[in-house]
This record gives sequence, structure tokens and C-alpha cells, in this order.
Amino acid sequence: MNSGSLKSRLIVGLIMAGIALFSYYSKMQVNPITGKRQAVTLTPQQEIAMGLQSAPQMAAEFGGLFNNQEAQNQVKNVGMKVVTNSDAAKSEYQFNFHLLADPETVNAFALPGGQIFITVGLLKRLSSEDQLAGVLGHEIGHVIGRHSAQQMAKDELTNGLLGAAVAATSDPYSPNNSAAIAQYVGKMITMKYGRDDELEADKFGVKYMIESGYNPEKMIEVMEILKAASGGGDRPSEFQSTHPDPDHRIIEIKKALEIYKKTGKLEW
Repeated sequence: MNSGSLKSRLIVGLIMAGIALFSYYSKMQVNPITGKRQAVTLTPQQEIAMGLQSAPQMAAEFGGLFNNQEAQNQVKNVGMKVVTNSDAAKSEYQFNFHLLADPETVNAFALPGGQIFITVGLLKRLSSEDQLAGVLGHEIGHVIGRHSAQQMAKDELTNGLLGAAVAATSDPYSPNNSAAIAQYVGKMITMKYGRDDELEADKFGVKYMIESGYNPEKMIEVMEILKAASGGGDRPSEFQSTHPDPDHRIIEIKKALEIYKKTGKLEW
């Protein structure tokens, strides 16, 4: 590659990076609950529509809904109790709670707009309503924190910067060019954002448990359950995982509880 070609690629790469960054920062909004500025790509109405549209397919991925109405009602009742007794009730989101039939997978997740799921595999490991409230409060926190919409904006930024890096540095004559390196860096950035979202959702979970009359200390027990379900010592390092290590999450939850005891509120 001659110097003129390299210079042209660098200029193109810089322009593409500038466009990606401008697009990202033009989406900045202040979250009314946390007070944080965050880039989001969707309106709340679009988040709701996306969640409703995706819910049946997501349920099918985990064996569909669990065929026990009493268990379904338990999850729905606890979830709605958390919503109605917290500031989540003031949001535009349409919350609904679903118990998935998968007995092995230990998981709970939230789609944009308020569709929240927990697997039988996780529910059967919980021993109290307070623990269930902690799990569902965490997922409600993902919705209120607008983490899905925020992640979409970050993915757009990452993809834009990846394109800029490839345009600026790749050698068209080399099959093993810098694109692979740039892609890896982009994934690491995305994972970091995911971990931050998880820790913020834990704080939401603690906050919503308190507001709903549940014992927030039970959130620590949830982390212990997740730690036991992970199988112990062969987990990936925290840096390489989208979810923080349960031990680290316990430390952060204890910090949040101490702050709440002293100030009567949580720090975001």
C-alpha cells in the first residue's frame, strides 16, 4: 500500500468515525429516574412495540410458557406488586411477567418496553417471594434504565467506529487484516457497557424491593443462588463476561444498602 493510498484511507476513516460519534451523541437524553445522560435510539412507544412483537418468539426459545396457571400468577402478582409500589408505575411502559417452561436454564430477562421473563429453572431455585421480587425488580430496572435502547445506540456507534477502523487501516491485499482486531475491541466495549447495565439494574432491584416492602437483603441471596448455578470456578473472568461476577455484584449491593441506610436513597 503506497503512502497516498494510506493517507486517503485514514481521511475516509476519520470522516466515518466523526459521523458515527456525532450520530451517537446527538441521541443523548436524560433518564428521568437516574438523572443520567444516555444515548437512546427508540422512543418509549417504539420500545413497547418491539417488546410486544418479540415476546412470542423469545418465549418459544425457552420452550414456551410454563403450563401452570398458579405459578404464572405467582410471577405476575409479585412483578406487578413491585411495579405498582415503585416509581416504575409512573413510566409509560406496559409491564407484563411471564414464566418460561425451560427447567434447566437459570435465567431471567427483560425485553424493551416491559415484557419480563423468568425460567422455571431459576424460579425453582428461589426459596422466597422476596427473592423473586429481587429478580423481577432487577429486570424492571433494565426497562426503566432503558438499557436495551441504550445498547442499540452503542452498537450503532461500535459498528460505525469498526467501519472507520477497517477503512483506515486494512490492507486489501492481506486476508489477515486489522478488521479482526477492531472487531474484538468493539466486542470488549459492548461487554463493558453490559456489565455497567447489570450493576445499575441491581441497584434498581434493591430500590424497588424497598419501595415494595420486600427485604432488600434477599437480593444477596439471589446472587448466591446465581453463583451456585454457574458451577463455580470455571466461569470466564469478569472482564470477559457480560454479567459481573456474583461476588462482585454482592459487594456492590452491600454498598448500595449501606448508602441507603445512611441517606435514605440510592446513588446512581
